[in-house]
Amino acid sequence: DKVLRELIEPYEVRAAALREFLGDVRPELRHDVVPLRDPYGPAATDPELRCLVLSEETRQGGHAVNQKRLQNGLPELSLYEIVLLKDPVHSESEEEKVSSSSLRQRLLGTLLRPLQKDPSLPARPYVIGLTGGTGSGKSSIAKYLDELGAFVIDADRLGHAAYVPGGPAYEQVVATFGAEILNEDGTINRKVLGAKVFGNQERLKALTDIVWPEIARLVKQQIGEAEALGKRGAAVAGQVGVLAG
Repeated sequence: DKVLRELIEPYEVRAAALREFLGDVRPELRHDVVPLRDPYGPAATDPELRCLVLSEETRQGGHAVNQKRLQNGLPELSLYEIVLLKDPVHSESEEEKVSSSSLRQRLLGTLLRPLQKDPSLPARPYVIGLTGGTGSGKSSIAKYLDELGAFVIDADRLGHAAYVPGGPAYEQVVATFGAEILNEDGTINRKVLGAKVFGNQERLKALTDIVWPEIARLVKQQIGEAEALGKRGAAVAGQVGVLAG
């Protein structure tokens, strides 16, 4: 149940950092760093131990260790409770104390290791599909990728372009849903069309069966344009579905 447990460092790395810290703080101090194989660790069985350092969060664990020691015929440990350091720069979503969970959250969006060029990747642009509901951040991510040099394809805009007069889906949409969906200037009234299809799965499928293949074709066409421009990546953003493949 740890936050972002996938980003927790391996035991060997954490143990090495602890040894380095202890050496910096008290070089003359002898220490043994051992992995915990059970909830109690060596504290429940080592007769040489005299004291257990804990915090408010681990106070109950300290009492549980002492109960276990008594069951094992060992004297109780002295419990020395320390105060946890407060993090002066923590955000609302982070813990108030200095916390490894907060540090892992701050790693999101950063490179954990240098980029490696993969020779197995094709020379054509690497395509990323951005999809999600309104306000989910598609535009923000697309803008960020654009700043990094990606060729951004707006699938919503292509969807609208597909059924403007002269567009690839225009004639079929009008033939399927009737001339009553047209404005006086011949453009399709999206509100009228929407009223016809939303809430009616059969009509909605009829519309998507017409429009989506044309959007996919336009997306592939723009991916080809990106390749011609020498772009190595393309981001397809929109709520019409993931069209990149």
